[in-house]
Amino acid sequence: MQTNGAPQLEVKSKKSLTFLRGWSRFFVLLTVLVTVEQSLLVLTLLCLFRYKPTSEVGAFYENPSRLRAHGVQRCLHLPRRSPQHPERVRKMTCPLRCPCCWCVNQAQKLLSTGWDSFKVLHRYRHILGLWQPDIGPYGGLLNVVVDGLFIIGWMYLPPHDPHVDDPMRFKPLFRIHLMERKAATVECMYGHKGPHNGHIQVVKKDEFSTKCNQTDHHRMSGGRQEEFRTWLREEWGRTLEDIFHEHMQELILMKFIYTSQYDNCLTYRRIYLPPSSPDDLIKPGLFKGTYGSHGLEIVMLSFHGKKAKGTKITGDPNIPAGQQTVEIDLAHPLQLPDIESLRDFSELSRIVLEVQEQVRREEQEQEHRQEEEDPSQPAAKPLGGEGAEGEDNAAGAEGSTQDKAPASQPFVLPMGVISRNEDYPRTCRICYYGTGLIAGHGFTSPERTPGVFVLFDDDRFGFIWLELKSFSLYSRIKVAFQNAEAPSREAFDEMLKNIQSLAT
Repeated sequence: MQTNGAPQLEVKSKKSLTFLRGWSRFFVLLTVLVTVEQSLLVLTLLCLFRYKPTSEVGAFYENPSRLRAHGVQRCLHLPRRSPQHPERVRKMTCPLRCPCCWCVNQAQKLLSTGWDSFKVLHRYRHILGLWQPDIGPYGGLLNVVVDGLFIIGWMYLPPHDPHVDDPMRFKPLFRIHLMERKAATVECMYGHKGPHNGHIQVVKKDEFSTKCNQTDHHRMSGGRQEEFRTWLREEWGRTLEDIFHEHMQELILMKFIYTSQYDNCLTYRRIYLPPSSPDDLIKPGLFKGTYGSHGLEIVMLSFHGKKAKGTKITGDPNIPAGQQTVEIDLAHPLQLPDIESLRDFSELSRIVLEVQEQVRREEQEQEHRQEEEDPSQPAAKPLGGEGAEGEDNAAGAEGSTQDKAPASQPFVLPMGVISRNEDYPRTCRICYYGTGLIAGHGFTSPERTPGVFVLFDDDRFGFIWLELKSFSLYSRIKVAFQNAEAPSREAFDEMLKNIQSLAT
């Protein structure tokens, strides 16, 4: 029984359940292809036209014109006509081209655009996540994300020196336009003249390259001098006249000349966020830290048993990106003296050098034990027993030190230690012996020197470089990066080896 050409609703639980299941499946399908807002719009239109997805979803994707014919007939309460001639129905019954016909047409366009976007996104799915550009010693941090109908590559930059606790800055380097029907449009976003033609080549799963096809868009009317001043304001937040240190001026000018020659034609290699464990001292991740005249740099903190490593994601001519800047020995905590004694640099230096000598003796004893082992005996058994015992002893020493140490203890930098940021915390949780990597310009004569790792809280730590009489303060980067988790611990370790080998 029908009234005015519209079917009567039958209140039956089984049919209602089937109806709801059909709509829910159709909504899930739509959200895969288009945004949630567009899906709700399409579903609203289909409800107005009494379109039932339970039986006609597959047919709709094979022949989308069926939606239009069906919708017009239901809207105008006309008998069903052949779907091969939807235009005849509209012309005969709708000479003024009612809005309903336009709405159905727009719904078809939305779904078509969504499907095209899905195909393009699938093609570029391998470039989503975190990447490190190959810019000599300087490196960088690129995050590629999906933003609406775009895939955008954002370059993340540390805050201006020395404000280490400020949030990260970011700027777009490229975007992939997903609104084209047949192919994606790649646009370079470098410079100040807006988007222009670019190209992306996916070399392999963990590597891709970008190229700008219109580098003239990167030039400014005032020439290189205007480009340098603009870059300086963006990179350092100041003018060259504000920087009085001559060596710092040379480093800044050197970085501008080196990085600007690439013109956004770069090769990127994938990096992963470090995996975490409940036994970690703090949550691993990315931190921004002070490095003297080089400004702020990005460091990745990761834990490896009784060691913690800080790997540079951005670098400088002395220690390039990819190198291990600090290493913390979690088996050797340090007991700091009272606050007055701590002000004396020689007292802190004495404590650290004593631990350094202890670590050297332990390493020598371990080497002697390995050399004196009987070759006829299996190596795994004695090594495993001694190694496990050593780790248990180290863990016990660490645990006892943490139990004896207060929850927080006063902290102050010794006299003569230079810090770019004087606004460092005045209390700390615990300190450990560590080593820091120093080298000459061009990574010449690299060596590891003793230092002190200072844990302030879950988001901040510091490192005292004894030989340099310098202090670096690190603050966590609080950005929820997507598609950046390592598939396994082995994959993360392999990634660290790769970026370090490229930096050597």
